Amino acid sequence: LPGAAGEFVGSIALSVILSLISSLAISLTVIAALTGRMLGNSHQRYETVIRKPRHGLGDKFVMVLMRPGSWWNDGCSLPRLGRLYRRSIERLTARPRLGIALTLTLPLIGFISAQTLENQFFPLLDRDQFHIEVEFSSQTAIDQTREAVLQASDVILEHPNVKDVHWFVGESVPKFYYNLTSNRENQPYYAQAMVQLTSAQGGNALIQDLQTELDRLMPSARVLVQKLQQGPPFNAPVEMRIYGPDLDQLRQMGMEVREIATTIPNVVHVRDDLTEGRPKLGLFVDNEQVQQAGLTNTDLAQQLSAYSEGVTGGAILESTENLPVRVRLTNTDRASLETLASLDLRPDQASDRAFRPASALGEFELVSELASIARRHEQRVNTLQVFTTPDVLPATVLEALQARLAEENFALPPGYSYEFGGEYAERNTAVGQLMLYVPLLLLIMLTALVLSLGSFRQTGIIAAVAVGSVGMALFSLKVFGSLLGFMAIVGTMGLVGIAINGAIIVLSALNQDPQAKYGDRKAVQDVVVKATRHVLTTTITTMVGFVPLLASGDPFWAPLAIAIAGGIGGSPILALYFTPAAYLLLQRRRSPSNHQRPNQSTEPPSVEHFTM
Repeated sequence: LPGAAGEFVGSIALSVILSLISSLAISLTVIAALTGRMLGNSHQRYETVIRKPRHGLGDKFVMVLMRPGSWWNDGCSLPRLGRLYRRSIERLTARPRLGIALTLTLPLIGFISAQTLENQFFPLLDRDQFHIEVEFSSQTAIDQTREAVLQASDVILEHPNVKDVHWFVGESVPKFYYNLTSNRENQPYYAQAMVQLTSAQGGNALIQDLQTELDRLMPSARVLVQKLQQGPPFNAPVEMRIYGPDLDQLRQMGMEVREIATTIPNVVHVRDDLTEGRPKLGLFVDNEQVQQAGLTNTDLAQQLSAYSEGVTGGAILESTENLPVRVRLTNTDRASLETLASLDLRPDQASDRAFRPASALGEFELVSELASIARRHEQRVNTLQVFTTPDVLPATVLEALQARLAEENFALPPGYSYEFGGEYAERNTAVGQLMLYVPLLLLIMLTALVLSLGSFRQTGIIAAVAVGSVGMALFSLKVFGSLLGFMAIVGTMGLVGIAINGAIIVLSALNQDPQAKYGDRKAVQDVVVKATRHVLTTTITTMVGFVPLLASGDPFWAPLAIAIAGGIGGSPILALYFTPAAYLLLQRRRSPSNHQRPNQSTEPPSVEHFTM
């Protein structure tokens, strides 16, 4: 899996691969040696009975009676349950088509219910930290921003669950969490805070309360109280990007979408790139008066800039650093429109004309200009960003936005287009990367199964079991009310290789039995009953390994654990019922003509074993 997602979960796959390789090596060496060492010394009591045939006809034979030992030596046995289980196997193998239909019912329900699962592609996070962004209008001074955030700190610290608040005015917080986008610098109208809690409990409720309180405290600012999220970074949970050539048209369409988005429940704030304007003081000059004064528009601009922004009048050497000195009017004079209008502008030095005040050469007016003009893929774009409450899934808000756009018949003129970004775009990117190597991996797995089983038909049975296990995983996610996201998909992909183990055990046992391999139902039933202990043992031990993740309730690991444990928990149904039923259907054409069990030898056995 390439990209950041691969770095994030790649260690899971590496751990599982190394564990399986180690398990194979230990099974073929250490376990085999311990079996010969320990089971060879097991003490079983036997009684030998020699029986002779009547009238001296035939050979005598020996019957060995083995007395039952303790359950930890011989395993657990439940006769009543065993009889019911064997009866169910007999009925399903007698009508294999019905058995296949019944065993695939739960997987089919799982695939159908997957459409109703809530989507949170990147897993949730419970952390004792969150961050706050405050953004005022672009002309706000840094002193005003600092004063506002200090008042916000007092409000935040009133909550008992808050341990500390750290504000960074004019810039973003340091990157204390892996997917934070720290890209704000030298912006006096912006501030960001990191809030430290005493515990992660009650974090969602606190975030919602602070969002309401800070919106009321700073009505002129855009305040965003946000949880820390998993996955790649994105600027907003829901984004809509509108592309086109004309800025005024882009701005108008952005305002229409903003008006629609603000009516959606659980939307906190909405912003776009072109709606926000920056106030600008413009001088609309009288060209005739400017010419009479012996000035040009360039002269006016340079002198007004010198008065307001200042000019470099020299430099000061401080240690090894050369600091420029800028000369300008005082802040009081610069902030007064009357002062700027009364400034005397000097004509050209070659002219003998008198100084003229700026107000005599034109009129000052406030005008609005765009704060920024964004481009994406070499096109002008207006990006609409929708911020939601922390307990609402971005997919839910995106679906509501799409529905509202359809209701309002929102359409773009020719030459314009739009796309959705945010969590939606990052999800599609991650899924594309996740599915990049799936065809190659499936080809390798199918090749290994064909070479192992020696049959394309039996490989098809394993493939059907793999697909059915995916349906079982989806069914488990629905039953436990879990989310369908990145970790659930990763767990489902890893589940396939584990869930087919039971079916492989059953098929291998069927192929090794000389009667079952020709489709003898009685032999198939005996083989399946005998393999049940191995299948259930593998299933139970694997599921128990996920109990700590299920019990912890961690929203990050829960979808993965539910998907794998649920899929493995349903795999015995596919291995013990679906597999023999499908096997019988495929082997009917290979059955002997007499449909009887072939005998291995024409002579009766000399020794028989009976369990008492």
